[in-house]
Amino acid sequence: MTDLTGVIPPATTPFDAAGDIDFPAAGRQVDWLIGEGAHGVAVGGSTGEGQTLEAEEFRDLIQMSSEAAAGRAPVIAGIITDSTREAVRRGRLVRDLKVAALQVTPVHYLFRPGDDAMVEHFRALAGETGQKIIIYNVVPWTYLSPALLLRIMDEVPEVIGVKQSAGDLKLFADLMADVKPGKRIFSAVDALMYPSYALGAHGSIAAILSAAPRPSVELWDAVKAGDHARALDLHLKLLRLWNALMPHDNLPASTKYAQSVQGCPSGMARQPMAMPDAAHQGRIRAALQGLGLSG
Repeated sequence: MTDLTGVIPPATTPFDAAGDIDFPAAGRQVDWLIGEGAHGVAVGGSTGEGQTLEAEEFRDLIQMSSEAAAGRAPVIAGIITDSTREAVRRGRLVRDLKVAALQVTPVHYLFRPGDDAMVEHFRALAGETGQKIIIYNVVPWTYLSPALLLRIMDEVPEVIGVKQSAGDLKLFADLMADVKPGKRIFSAVDALMYPSYALGAHGSIAAILSAAPRPSVELWDAVKAGDHARALDLHLKLLRLWNALMPHDNLPASTKYAQSVQGCPSGMARQPMAMPDAAHQGRIRAALQGLGLSG
């Protein structure tokens, strides 16, 4: 379970109308994602509205997800916090749940720590939790360069990889060119999964995978098999879905709608995020029809 690779969808977090987590629905979603072919599941990340979760909610959500996965696929626990202290606290809360790794954003509230402080943040997190760590490189004003990411992985052995987000495939290529054996680079460049895989990505953790898990797995399989005609066809259809899911300011909500169309329990978004309106729903449904995922 610690050899993370392949398509790892970031689960959405089902909330009810009162804004409480629907834990049974969260478990059913994990079961659905694995049933669609996912090689693992990430829980509590930005697609899962992890920034809105209280610490105890986070632990209970990871526990439910781990129980639902039941050893069939690894579970990654997402931590989005603004201090080393809180990141350590959350890592300790799930230490007994046998997660494969923690997916952790850099601290990111307004002020960016210097490079040395960033290294020490991940060193402290690893040392005080005993967990493996994947850096979630997503925050625009705290975006870590390939050089710094490689340095952290060199200096903190427990940092086993990076989830590289944003749309710059050049930065992704730079990481792939210099990453050392044994480390993992996961693509979160949702619109460009095909070229990410062609560049040698060890896997992917991205919202598009949760919105359409089965064709996302088929794309991974096609690239691995060298069937680039099939891969390009899937890429174009998934790209249309990605464009339909935008704008990004309600991406978790639009991902939830895409899941619900396919029969996945996804619930509501947590306020103040709003669910997509009728016009937005129509665009998502049309893109899903292009993938054969909607009637």
